[in-house]
Amino acid sequence: MPDETMKVSLIQTNPNTDRDANLRITRELMECAIATDSPDLLVLPEYFEFYGGTLADKLAAAEPLPGGAAYAMVQEVAREHGVYVHAGSLLERIAEDERRIYNTSVVFDRRGREITRYRKIHMFDITSPDGTAYKESDSVKPGEEVVVYELDGFKVGCGICYDIRFAELFLALADQRVDLIVLPAAFTLQTGKDHWEVLSRARAIETQTYFAACGQWGTHFDNGEPRQTFGHSLVCDPWGHVIAKASDGVGFVTARVDRDVLERTRTSIPIHTHRRLAHH
Repeated sequence: MPDETMKVSLIQTNPNTDRDANLRITRELMECAIATDSPDLLVLPEYFEFYGGTLADKLAAAEPLPGGAAYAMVQEVAREHGVYVHAGSLLERIAEDERRIYNTSVVFDRRGREITRYRKIHMFDITSPDGTAYKESDSVKPGEEVVVYELDGFKVGCGICYDIRFAELFLALADQRVDLIVLPAAFTLQTGKDHWEVLSRARAIETQTYFAACGQWGTHFDNGEPRQTFGHSLVCDPWGHVIAKASDGVGFVTARVDRDVLERTRTSIPIHTHRRLAHH
């Protein structure tokens, strides 16, 4: 019989272009969360290993997977502490593409074995309300696969950051009957303050899953320009309630995924059996 509950800890960091410092701080927070809350699953934010700098910096920092210091650190924590780790996202070098990388989540099991990876599908090519332009597709090649994995009897679906705005991805995950969706992010302060929580709650409600959105927080420098990320890492339950949220700053927050809540929500409003319009 699968477990009835699972504890999830979201690690909120403020990465920059110093990979060694980023990994040291991330590991300290992971081990603090393990000591304090004994989670089954640790989630890291998008680009926890390296963030900011120039396009050339990002390309130089990217490493093939498996391999590299960030991959090794996360694998070691998973194995040493017997926890699953959903490693936010890494800069994955593409052997045949010298100009772009993949923005890739890697998931490790309790023995430190890689069990899946997800490459971000939707590219953040926007101009924010303050006029700041973002062009992720200049340096990142989009992935194409919807990814689901199993964790102690719970099914987990994957997304990264800007993916949150595309309901069809989450409906595809709901079709696979996932119980939890994990979304590492580096949401901008401008968009995050208005959209982060409401989109997270909407995705939880429409999929009737737990939704764990793990964000970077604070200032970094992109091509020498200061950029702000929103943080406020949070977990919503399938009814759309925010059941845990991190404060401003670097830290972690923990919530419990409960099978009874999933089943109660899906029984009371059985939207999965009511859907009439094709979405893919």
